[in-house]
Amino acid sequence: LEFGAGFQVAEMVGSQNNDPFYIDENGHVMTKTNNHGGILGGISSGMPITMNVAVKPTASIAKPQETVDFRAKTNEVLQIHGRHDPCIVPRAVPCVEAAVNVALLSHMMDYPHFAG
Repeated sequence: LEFGAGFQVAEMVGSQNNDPFYIDENGHVMTKTNNHGGILGGISSGMPITMNVAVKPTASIAKPQETVDFRAKTNEVLQIHGRHDPCIVPRAVPCVEAAVNVALLSHMMDYPHFAG
């Protein structure tokens, strides 16, 4: 999980990573960039919260895979037959969204005076 520019900030110098603040035409405090991904010091800055999430590929593939039979204590080959799910992305997206929403709601409940 990475917020904003995430791991790319390791390749930046401080002046590139900084998010300069300014007052927009509506009088709101904004940043000219969003390298911080909307999170500064664990607190929302009011900018859009952006993040990248990595999910490991599904292990249930049609290709034979090496495994172990724990009871027999032998090396085996596992072969999945029938339907398997080579792309979990359609199910992963709502799971990640739900986890983020639960985390944000939890913080809002812990600090109701900041919820607006």
